[in-house]
Amino acid sequence: MDGLSGLPRLAPRAAGTRLSTGNIRTALVTVSETLRLALESLRVHKLRSFLTLLGVILAVTTLVAVMSVVAGLNLYVADRVANLGANAYVIDRFGIITSEDQWVKAQKRPLIGQDEYLRLKDTMKLATRIAAEENSTTDIRAGNDLLQDSTILGVSPEYADIRAINVAAGRALTEADELHRSAVCFLGADVAKRFFYNVDPIGKTIRAGTHSYEVVGVAEALGSAFGQSQDNFVLIPLGTYLKEWHTQRSSMTLFVQAPSAELIQASEDEARMLLRAWRHLPYSAPDSFGILGSDSIMALWKQLTGNLAFMATALVSVFLVVGGIVIMNIMLASVTERTREIGIRRSLGARKKHILLQFMTESAVLATTGGLIGVAFALLVVFLIRSLTSFPMATPVSAVVISVLVSTGVGLFFGIYPATRAAKLDPIEALRADG
Repeated sequence: MDGLSGLPRLAPRAAGTRLSTGNIRTALVTVSETLRLALESLRVHKLRSFLTLLGVILAVTTLVAVMSVVAGLNLYVADRVANLGANAYVIDRFGIITSEDQWVKAQKRPLIGQDEYLRLKDTMKLATRIAAEENSTTDIRAGNDLLQDSTILGVSPEYADIRAINVAAGRALTEADELHRSAVCFLGADVAKRFFYNVDPIGKTIRAGTHSYEVVGVAEALGSAFGQSQDNFVLIPLGTYLKEWHTQRSSMTLFVQAPSAELIQASEDEARMLLRAWRHLPYSAPDSFGILGSDSIMALWKQLTGNLAFMATALVSVFLVVGGIVIMNIMLASVTERTREIGIRRSLGARKKHILLQFMTESAVLATTGGLIGVAFALLVVFLIRSLTSFPMATPVSAVVISVLVSTGVGLFFGIYPATRAAKLDPIEALRADG
């Protein structure tokens, strides 16, 4: 009896399953048929559809292009400007200055000298390397050739390793050069190309200011950043620089390399603690020096590009609203034109929700098509700019996805009123309309 008593309970489940499957099949047929009708409507009225979508196309093209510019610039800055070296950060007198008031206050800070560099080098536990650098701008000569506004840098031997400056010819500066304050130099690629094109520069002599230096090595080319060459430099030993170029207003810049990326913050905290202690700063007093890493530079840069993104968003919003209003008006005109068609469909059994779904789908498909065309235009613009210029652009996948979703959302939102109006038409009155 227990087995038989279970049979009646199985029948409703099976029926329910068949009903559920049937509902899903019906829904799929309805959606596919509605989508087909929407695409057919777009095909029949090609020119009207294109003109309707101009606002959406412009909005999406602008959005994707701006996001490509921002993404490209972020990658460019991260690689060319904010790349201080592997797990490295900088300690200098000023840090990041974003206002005139901060600049005035920073001018009163004490200089970073060789004594603090050597103390950090001897004391810090969370640093694998510490390099010091001072620099000046001067004209450089070799024979009768002149190169103006070159950067001469006095650097400690660890500098090239931390900054990932590779040797293309000869050798890098060594500890022996530093100890003996040797009159030797290591050239950037632009300087070597300018003075020693097709000539081996090793062993040759250049003059910087009133001083002469023997070339012991040449660096691999680093390229440019925002059109400014990064290869127009001459490295000399720090001790040599302090003897020949240092002034009373010169302040060192220190490059500290942490043991790993995870320990960068801990290493910064250690350096901050030591410097504050040596400078006898009270607990509530601000730092009298600056510490910045790649993250700090990128945060400042993204804050600047955020303003560009905000302006672009405002412009895109205007385009989208205009495009949405145009779509709504065209859909209202479409409802008027197809009043008889709506009446026939209602008389054949179509419900209000089917009419609503049809016109909402048409509006969404219209806007989505505009979004896809806008993405295609934007990708073409990005491709042409990257092919014809050196301007950095990179289109993130998120830009494409967001643009298509936003355009679809605009179509759905502005399609609500026309679709509701179509669904509320009286079937009898609709049949009486002129076909």
